[in-house]
Amino acid sequence: MRLATLIGPDGRTTAAADPGDGWRRLPAPHLSAYLDEFPGRAVTDLIGEPVRPTGMALPLPSPRKVICCGLNYADHILETGRELPTHPTLFAKYADTLTGPTDDIELPPGLQVDWEAELAVVIGAEIHGGGRAEAEAAIRGYTVANDVSVRDWQKRTLQWFQGKAWDRSTPIGPVVVTADEIDPVAGVEVVCRVDGVERQRGDTSSLVFDAAALVVYTSAFTRLRPGDLILTGTPGGVGMGMTPPAFLADDAVLETEITGIGTLRNRIVFHKD
Repeated sequence: MRLATLIGPDGRTTAAADPGDGWRRLPAPHLSAYLDEFPGRAVTDLIGEPVRPTGMALPLPSPRKVICCGLNYADHILETGRELPTHPTLFAKYADTLTGPTDDIELPPGLQVDWEAELAVVIGAEIHGGGRAEAEAAIRGYTVANDVSVRDWQKRTLQWFQGKAWDRSTPIGPVVVTADEIDPVAGVEVVCRVDGVERQRGDTSSLVFDAAALVVYTSAFTRLRPGDLILTGTPGGVGMGMTPPAFLADDAVLETEITGIGTLRNRIVFHKD
């Protein structure tokens, strides 16, 4: 089933679900509020009247935690000159790092801005510790993300945070597809295009640490709650790994697509404050 935060004709947002016959309203203004208020409730018990949206908003605007895994595809690890990790390489973002599936990504000029197409895990039940079975049960679904990275800031120190957490720089969406319809272990394709040119194509079956493994590892040290996000890493083909390196230009169109979920389309806008 598809879940989303939709924009109505009046400009207001609503959480919604598509049980197969079109979008229907859920009793919350967005998916973050819906997952927080109704953990474990069947969507079919809560769907309301049909909705005719004018657009799609950021589906999860207020996660408590956004945790990201770097260096999680073998090809991307090799292009950075590193060895395969024995533990996930993690960093965090803030909720205000996120932006919507068609929003412009606005940044100051002169930055080295790179693309990183990713599958994102949406937590649907509280979990703190536990094994793989508990982790799989805690996953509500999956969505598309692009961990847009400011490389010149990222490379200032050994810590990546300052290159990864620019405001409204990480698009998410357009929908969340429930876990019963997506199997990242079997493999779904993750694709990134810049101005129509394919730059990345990977398959989640080659993840070093799959979605459930990341939930197990992360929930061992921090409690995960409904609506939290885990970004699972990017495949090879990032601009930093090209010879010579390539970065996003002003007015570039960044498309991020995952089979079975959908496509993000975001324009890069460099502006002076």
